[in-house]
Formats: sequence, structure tokens, C-alpha cells
Amino acid sequence: EKDNQSYIVDAQYDENEGSEQGYGVVNGYYFVDLGLPSGTKWATVNVGGDASEDYGGYFAWGETKSKSKFGTNSLTNGKDLDNISGKSRYDAARSNWGNPWRIPTKAEFQELKEYCIWEWTSLRGKKGYKITGSNGNYIFLPACGWCGPSAVKSTKKIASTSRTNTIP
Repeated sequence: EKDNQSYIVDAQYDENEGSEQGYGVVNGYYFVDLGLPSGTKWATVNVGGDASEDYGGYFAWGETKSKSKFGTNSLTNGKDLDNISGKSRYDAARSNWGNPWRIPTKAEFQELKEYCIWEWTSLRGKKGYKITGSNGNYIFLPACGWCGPSAVKSTKKIASTSRTNTIP
């Protein structure tokens, strides 16, 4: 039986550091408890990644397959898609990792901003944010860049929320 906790996927923690308390596995993918008021758990890797610092796949908003070029050829181009969290047809985490994984909502990102400490740093040579919760557990969001019509662009920015996933 699945619990009613939320788990988010795009965030990571360093497997070689930190406490084992507050970590778990759902469908073969690890999550970490950051001590957030909602109880939401965040994934330790990006969808398509194998380690905390991996960028993972690049997904167009509302698409479930990773791609390297983006533009008007997007399957969801011109569609009005707002909250796609947990909807298998549009949610990359749910589609790739199964239920109960899903991308996070805007409110869940806001909670992460409000209740965690964000530190710009490097992990195994990749720049990004180490996000530490009140319990000392953390995730790492690598600066994976963004994609345009021809290719992946600068890796000096954090991607939009479309790269993250959660579990209801």
C-alpha cells in the first residue's frame, strides 16, 4: 500500500554524505525528507540521471520523452497546460518512474524556497544549488542550462520547474 506522502524528483542529495535517516526508495528511485511542513519528499536525482549532479533528461513542458531540440515542434506547443503534476500523459516523472512519482507543484517549490537554505556550490565538478532542509538533509539541483530550437544552451542557469518530479 502506498502512503499519501508527496515525493519530488529533480532534486538530489550526495549519496556519499549525510545521514541515512530521512531517505527511502519508491519504485527503485531514492527520495529524501527535508523536514518540510507539508511532509513532501524530494527525489535524489533528476529523471534520466544516475547521480545527484547529473542533469537528467531535458523535457518540454507537458512532454514525457527527453529531447535535445525544442521549438514549435513540441507536442504540447500552443496548448494551455497549467497544473500537469501527476497526470501521466503530461508528467515526465509519472510517465517515466510510475505512480506515485510526479513533478512538483508551484506551491511545493515555494515551500522549498521558504523553508530551506539555498547555497550556490559545486558537487563533483558541477555547479548548482545545495538545498538544505531544517533536519540537515539536502538535495542538489545542478545548473543544467536550458534548451532552444537548435540545442542545449548555457549550463549556468537552473532549469525551470519542468525538470522536477514529485509523488502525491
